[in-house]
Amino acid sequence: MNTLIVLAGLGVLALFSEILNFKKYLFPFVLIGLAAAFFTTVRDWNTNISYYNNMMTFDNYAVAFTAVIVFVAFLWFLLAPSFFDEVSSRADHFALVLFALVGGVVMISYSNMVMLFLGIEILSISMYILAGSRKNDPNSNEAALKYFLMGAFATGFLLFGIALIYGATGSFHIGKISEYLIMNRAGLPAIFFAGVILMLVGLAFKISAVPFHFWTPDVYQGSPDVITAFMATIVKTAAIAAFFRLFFTCFSSIGTMWSTTIWALAALTIIVGNLTAVYQTNLKRMLAYSSISHAGYMLLAILAMNTFSIGSVLFYTLAYSISTIAAFTVLLLVVNTKGNSDIRSFSGLAKNNPFMAFVMTVAMLSLAGIPPTAGFFAKYYIFAAALQSNYIWLVIIAVLGSLIGVYYYFRVIIAMYQAPLPSASTQRGESSAQDEGGISLSLNHKILLVITAALAVLFGVLPDLILGLLNS
Repeated sequence: MNTLIVLAGLGVLALFSEILNFKKYLFPFVLIGLAAAFFTTVRDWNTNISYYNNMMTFDNYAVAFTAVIVFVAFLWFLLAPSFFDEVSSRADHFALVLFALVGGVVMISYSNMVMLFLGIEILSISMYILAGSRKNDPNSNEAALKYFLMGAFATGFLLFGIALIYGATGSFHIGKISEYLIMNRAGLPAIFFAGVILMLVGLAFKISAVPFHFWTPDVYQGSPDVITAFMATIVKTAAIAAFFRLFFTCFSSIGTMWSTTIWALAALTIIVGNLTAVYQTNLKRMLAYSSISHAGYMLLAILAMNTFSIGSVLFYTLAYSISTIAAFTVLLLVVNTKGNSDIRSFSGLAKNNPFMAFVMTVAMLSLAGIPPTAGFFAKYYIFAAALQSNYIWLVIIAVLGSLIGVYYYFRVIIAMYQAPLPSASTQRGESSAQDEGGISLSLNHKILLVITAALAVLFGVLPDLILGLLNS
């Protein structure tokens, strides 16, 4: 609860910075505030306290996932200082990002479906605006419009589903709904099952599961690079945590009703996400389809519904987020230097910037699930949780999808370690800083690249540092 107050207070402070004229101090102040929010989150471990008439519960599950998104948000701010350079919109950008974090915390810690809806809306409205924050870029405007229209449509499904479930059970509280289902399993009305399916559709949109993924590539590509990184990490983590809490806590007793649907969603998401990523030549768009495939892997934990799956999905979101932040940091630096995010732009990076190429290699290996990176154990534990619940064929599909993923992740690695492609100016006998391949690194980016690469390897060597938190 203290974490929520700290984040909301930071957001309000960012709004007042316009009036009180201390916008130039916001960046260090927000970093300090995020560190404080992480500290207050860790202090809530093992407290299991409910707030707001039992509408939110900060149990260990909520504390762990809140710690993940706050920590990843800290890394994201190290990535994104250039996003706050424009003085006229600096306070607005800080406030929107911080309020999006508030929405994420509410989504993770809700125990009442009203709070789930409020959390999704707080996060989503902020992201609609941030996606279109490059006001003079038509692609950014298009991304914001698509995200808003599709998001509003999906929210309608979610809200209608909540209304139907309330009509059938007489409660919004997920614990009371679970008790109702256990006592009345044989006599549930049809509107309840319709409500579950509608909520499933709404949440599937939020995590970009197939066939509700069509918005993702265009929105990811059109949004500013740093906002895409935020969507792919913090937004996805909050959405998958909300999805898991709802089905594990509330609907687990009627698993036979929805398990086949999620089985199909997971299989389609893994297959379509990986196969489509193979054909992408733009790295940002490739990472968008990669994000879709990772949502499919995380659906395996929801489907497994055993105690081992709780820790495995926590570990997966952390490993995936760290690797994605590292990848987007290198991508942002290359785009700022070469002007585009085509995979060919990474040619020769290892020769000119070996440190950046090394970090990008670690990130790609982790996303592909190659040892000794964190991504290997992330997938291993997710697959193990699914095998414990006898989803053998789905695990086989997931393994095949991972093998496909190795191909397109290694395309980036191969491009970085091959000879740089000649540019037009080089062919004319001219030279430039861009042709020389030099990319200057700020202190923030150096620190961020070191942290993400080190954590990706550390959690690959010592996965029990995270895995045991919720499995104990």
